[in-house]
Amino acid sequence: MLKKYSILFGIIVAITLLVIATTFYPGGSLHDKNATGWSWRYNFISNLFGTKAVNGMDNPSRLWAVGGMFFLSISFMLFFIHFAKKIPAKGSSNIIKYFGIVGMLCVFLVVTPYHDIMITISSTLVLVSIFYITIFVLKSTLLLFKILCIACMLVMYCALYMYGSGNFLTLLPTLQKTALVIAVVWVLCLHYFTKADDFMATKEKRTERMGE
Repeated sequence: MLKKYSILFGIIVAITLLVIATTFYPGGSLHDKNATGWSWRYNFISNLFGTKAVNGMDNPSRLWAVGGMFFLSISFMLFFIHFAKKIPAKGSSNIIKYFGIVGMLCVFLVVTPYHDIMITISSTLVLVSIFYITIFVLKSTLLLFKILCIACMLVMYCALYMYGSGNFLTLLPTLQKTALVIAVVWVLCLHYFTKADDFMATKEKRTERMGE
């Protein structure tokens, strides 16, 4: 049972630790450097990782936040490993698996001083994995999951555009958390409510076409 629900348990632990971290955050955000405490609207999750808060005070939330990111990264990493096994095309399966593993390792490293470069590397690798997964989902009969995959990619691309361009930065903290929620729902739904047979049809159809 523990193995079966390890991804769910890991995500629950991760979110719990991140929420606890917000209660210890001293204050300060991009909107107001002198603000007190954590703002779900204006603070970035990355504000929790610094040794100092934005307002300059020591940041006791860091330990909780690093623990949360560790469990989140491991949980998502396990998802990519397990989901890759459902994909019949070996090349695509390997891309989903290994890009996902390395991408999530880089996601965890955003807690380090190399935050910016790790964001660039991790987002590139993870989005490649998500793109491949989306292709196979779109070829399946899983209508709701098709919508979920497209929504997940669109939100992530929008967040990365804001981050890279510097436009609409006041909206980015909210969009960042929205992207996290959608990503969690995406992982849990695809992991627990799909099976290898859902993606076998695409391979069988290609084989049938080649035989005609």
